[in-house]
Amino acid sequence: MAESLLFAYGTLQDPAVQQAVFGRLLAGTADHLTGFVPGEIEITDPEVIAESGLTHYPVLRPGGDPADRIDGTVFRITGAELAAADLYEAGDYRRIEVRLASDLTAWVYIAA
Repeated sequence: MAESLLFAYGTLQDPAVQQAVFGRLLAGTADHLTGFVPGEIEITDPEVIAESGLTHYPVLRPGGDPADRIDGTVFRITGAELAAADLYEAGDYRRIEVRLASDLTAWVYIAA
């Protein structure tokens, strides 16, 4: 099965979320993405709020300055795991391919 790189900057870095979404802990490498700025999405599902203890999720939006920087972790995942991440990220996000500071090309979820 083909592998993909996934850049995570929020909850997908959390070991409990990784276990729930992928059924395993991911090994990753610190990296960063330029040209994007952080934002938030309000969580409206009471069950998700109760499970996560969060009221907002982080989200990226394109920034106007190439010096904008988002720190995160790049993970090597399978195609099936990428599909699971798509389901986890739901409708408020869309997946795009980006070039990271390390010169790796990875998928990342940004604001829909």
